[in-house]
Formats: sequence, structure tokens, C-alpha cells
Amino acid sequence: MALDLTSLPDVSGLTVGILGGTGDQGRGLAYRLARGGQRVLVGSRSAERAVAAAAEIGPSVAGAANEEVAAASDIVIVAVPWEGHGTLLASLRDQLRGKIVVDCVNPLGFDKQGPYALPVEEGSAAQQAAAVLPESRVCAAFHHVSAALLADPAVDRIDLDVLVLGEDREAVEAVQALAGRIDGMRGVYAGRLRNAHQIEAFTANLIAMNKRYKAHAGIRITDV
Repeated sequence: MALDLTSLPDVSGLTVGILGGTGDQGRGLAYRLARGGQRVLVGSRSAERAVAAAAEIGPSVAGAANEEVAAASDIVIVAVPWEGHGTLLASLRDQLRGKIVVDCVNPLGFDKQGPYALPVEEGSAAQQAAAVLPESRVCAAFHHVSAALLADPAVDRIDLDVLVLGEDREAVEAVQALAGRIDGMRGVYAGRLRNAHQIEAFTANLIAMNKRYKAHAGIRITDV
């Protein structure tokens, strides 16, 4: 079956919250989604930092503590550092119950040889999120998007594919549609959460490529 972007649901009226929205990836996603007309809430451990970041991103973006953002959002993107990933999600289990949770965290380490994938007991960050949030609709997406491109207002389009993984087909399609709110992007179904490890780990390869070629490489899937 060919990819039919016209069949995806309309998510334009949904509120998107970003946990860790004051970091580079979170801020970049907030900026692009808001630029596409989405209502965005930026979350942080510090409400003050979140409010300040939201004011810098744009007038259609608001900021608050992670707890408030999780409770007030329809779709929640997790863009926090790997070190605090499981602890934060466990603390927000009640606020995230029944919601689409999009995990874009890449468990990576760095040494003199460059970036490498870290082992995760559950298999991947997304699988850890699903284990911690059994009543949420967990998907994995937005792993291979350059934070620098997202945040650059001079870049009109970001021509790449966002690989979306998940068990809940309706949730996956909503995340595919959300990716399409950013000019140039397509959301492409890429399998179940058990396949998230290699998606997260491949980010290490992209970082190595970008360092070697001084680029902002992403992923484009052919023949779909």
C-alpha cells in the first residue's frame, strides 16, 4: 500500500506539548511546529525557563513546568536528556494517561572515537517509555532531525522523512500528520516499537556523518 498523506488525520487543532522544550531539539521542534500553525506548549523542570524560552520562540508558544504541559496537551513530545528520561516519565504517568506520547530521545554516549549507542534494558528509549507509561499511546519519532536546521529561521523547508514507530495505528497516523505540519517533512510508518532501537542508534551514524562532512544530514526514504 502506497503512502497516502491525504488520508492522515487533521491534527491542526491539537495542542502539542514538548517536555524538555528548552533544550536544542525541543526548542527547534517547538519553533517549527508553531511556524506551521500548531499550538505549542514548552515544558521544563523550571517554569521560569520554559516561559522565557517560549517568549523567544514565538507569540503562539506558551511555557510552563513539565507537569502542567503534560496535563494541558493532546500530544506530548519527549525531548529530555536520556539520563532523566525514565524518572521524568514515571513522575508524569497520571498526566500522560490516555495521551499520545512521542519519544524522540536517543540514548547515546560519546568518547574519543565519537558517538555510540548505549544499551537500554527495555531495548530502546521508546520501549522504556511504553513500559513506564502503560496507559499512554507511545510512539517513537523525530530522532533524525537536525536541531540546527529546526531552529534556523532562514531555512524555509526541511526536506526529510520522519520515521514513526508504534503499536497504535491511529496514534502513529496522528504523529505522521504532525510531522507533515513542518514544511518539507513526511511522516513514514517504520514498524513497531520493538524496532525503535536501531532507529535511535542510527542517530550516532548521522552525527558522525555530519561531523565529517560539516552537514545536517537527515533521512529520506525512496520508493514510498
